[in-house]
Amino acid sequence: MSKSLLFLGAMTVAFTVTYFSVKSNLKGKKRERKFKNIQKNTIFDETLIREQLSRNYLYFGDEKMEKIRNSFVVVVGAGGVGSHAISMLIRTGVGKIRIIDFDQVTLSSLNRHACAVHSDVGTSKVECIKQYFSKVAPWCDIEIRNEMYNLEKSDVLLSGNPDFVIDCIDNIKTKVELLKYCHENKIPVVSSMGAGAKCDPTSIQICDISESSEDPLAKATRKSLKKFGITDGIPVVYSTERANGISLMPLSEDNVNDAKQFAPFDDFRVRILPVLGTLPALFGNTIATYVLLKITNWEHFHPLVAKNRTALYTKFHKDLVLKEGQKINLTISDLKYVFEQIWFGRSITSLDSDNLILVKWRKENPLSMFNLVCLTKNESKLHESYENLEDAYGLEFVSSVDNKLDRERTYLWDKQKS
Repeated sequence: MSKSLLFLGAMTVAFTVTYFSVKSNLKGKKRERKFKNIQKNTIFDETLIREQLSRNYLYFGDEKMEKIRNSFVVVVGAGGVGSHAISMLIRTGVGKIRIIDFDQVTLSSLNRHACAVHSDVGTSKVECIKQYFSKVAPWCDIEIRNEMYNLEKSDVLLSGNPDFVIDCIDNIKTKVELLKYCHENKIPVVSSMGAGAKCDPTSIQICDISESSEDPLAKATRKSLKKFGITDGIPVVYSTERANGISLMPLSEDNVNDAKQFAPFDDFRVRILPVLGTLPALFGNTIATYVLLKITNWEHFHPLVAKNRTALYTKFHKDLVLKEGQKINLTISDLKYVFEQIWFGRSITSLDSDNLILVKWRKENPLSMFNLVCLTKNESKLHESYENLEDAYGLEFVSSVDNKLDRERTYLWDKQKS
C-alpha cells in the first residue's frame, strides 16, 4: 500500500512539473510569435520602446528625446569608428540612420568593429550592421548603401535632409569631397580624424578643424580643404597624442612590386596602420555623443580645446602687465582658467576664436580673474572706448556677463573653503 501511494505521489509530482513546464514554454512561444509578427508588420508597442529607452528619457527628457527619435543621421564609413557611433545612436533612439560603406568585414577588423562576428567575415559591413541592430532596435529605420561615397553621388547619398552627417572615412580625397559638400550645402557634419597608432584615451578632443593638432590625417585634411577656401566650420574628433614611433606597416619584399593589388581602389592606401581596438570605439562613442547633444541643443555642452597654449597665456600676462603699468596679482594659470573655463576660448560678443586677448570688463574696477573678458583685438579697442557698458551692449547682455563672473567667483570661493 505504501509503495502504491509513493508511486502515485511521484507520478503526480512529475505530471505537475511537466504541465507547468509545457505551459511556460507555450507562453514563451506565444510572446515570441507576437514579437515576430510585430517585426514583420513593422508595428511596435510604444510602451516597450519607452521601456527600452527609459534611461535615455530620464537623461534627456521627453522633448529632447522626441528630437532624437525624429532625427535622421547619415554615417559614411562603417568600420571601427563608424560602427561604434552607429551603435550608440541607435541604442539612444535615433529614428532613421543611413549607412554608407563599400567594404567587407575581414578577420582583422574584428578587433575593433562594434558588432561583426566570425560568420560575418566576407559579407558587407553595412549588411552586417543592419542585421545586428535590427535585433537591438527593430523600430529603427536602418537604410544601407553598399557603395563608396564620391562627390558625383552626393545628391543621392545625402538626400532626405539629414540632421547630421558623420564622416568616418580614412581616405583623404573622399573625406575632403564629403566635408566640402556638407560645408557648402550647410549640412551639419562631424568628422573623425585618425584613431590608428594611438593609445591614450585622455587625449581625445572635439574642436573645430582649424584648432586640431598632432594629427597627420587632420593636417592633410586641413591642407586639402584650404585649397577650396575652407579653413574652419567643420567640427572634428581627434587625438592630440603623438604616434611615438608607431607608423604604417611596411610591405614585404614579395608584395612591393604588386602593391596596387592590395588596395581597394587606386587612390587608397596599401600599407596597414596599427590600431588598438579600444581607440576607434572611443572615437565612435565621442562622435555619437556630440551628434546627440547637438541634435537636442544640449545647453550644458561646451567642449574644451586642450591645446598647448602656454605661449598664448604668457602673452596675455605680459599684455596685462603693460596695460596696468605694474606687476599684477594674477598667474599664468589664472589667465588660462579665465580663457578656457570661463569663456571657453571665445569672444563674449562674436564667439570668434581667433586673435583673442583678455581685457578688463569694467575698466573702473581693479584687475582680477572676475573682471576679465575675452574679446578679439578689434573688439577690445571698441570695448575700451566705451564709457557706459549698458549703453554699448545693452542691459541684458551686461547683466549676463556680470552674473557669469559672479557665479565663477562664488564657485571658486566655495571650492577654496572646502
